[in-house]
Amino acid sequence: MASVDGSDELAVALDRLRDELRQLEQVVVAFSGGADSAFLAHVAREVLGRDRVQVVTAISPSLASSERDECESLAVEWDLEWIGIETSELENLDYQRNDADRCFHCKMALMDVIDPIAADHGAVAVLGVNLDDLDDHRPGQRAASERGAQFPLVDSGFTKQMVREASRKLGLRTWDKPAAACLSSRVPYGTAVTVSVLSRVERAEAALHELGFRELRVRHYDETARIEVPIDAIDGLIARRAEVVAAVSACGYRYVTLDLEGLRSGNLNAALER
Repeated sequence: MASVDGSDELAVALDRLRDELRQLEQVVVAFSGGADSAFLAHVAREVLGRDRVQVVTAISPSLASSERDECESLAVEWDLEWIGIETSELENLDYQRNDADRCFHCKMALMDVIDPIAADHGAVAVLGVNLDDLDDHRPGQRAASERGAQFPLVDSGFTKQMVREASRKLGLRTWDKPAAACLSSRVPYGTAVTVSVLSRVERAEAALHELGFRELRVRHYDETARIEVPIDAIDGLIARRAEVVAAVSACGYRYVTLDLEGLRSGNLNAALER
């Protein structure tokens, strides 16, 4: 078993997580390939073994193709039993209309595909939710909880920073992976979520990644793309203004703008507080 040196708090949390997983005995991990779900899947594989851990990635237009490929790559690298399965949230009119409960309907679609797999294996569905996630507007967590999913990272006392630090000490390359919420999170509430909108966002973000910008969001406002990068990356983006404008315009945006407040994960939720 890999060991983690460091703070007592981190060591205690990791021991508690391992105990939680042993008690669950068999799990199906909702696997987005992000730092949280990757850490949870890796520890579950370590504790329970390959045959008692299945990792499931929901495949839909709201998942960037690069993220789907990363999930499969990690599964091969870590010897995980991985399943990529299509979900149907975009067929749901309640999801398409993109109100404050969009994530609720998305998570319900995820549980629709995970529940049968868990039932077939006599397993418990687990999600990589951490303590910090509880502070934001996350109706998807409510949906998952209603369907019987469990949150071992929360139960074990992991914050996002603790997940990253434990992942680093365990040698996981996902330890510093930027957060990459689903593409629908780039669309302001009240603007319909469609395949064409998600495709445009995905292509614009991919184009900026190709220019070397690692952490970013392209928020979709019809003909306008609002780019968010961390504060310390703003000068670099402005210095390459012509390339950035050309890359994003080629994806179908007429106006390319920069948010001077920088990248704020989940900042579109602020509209719900007005």
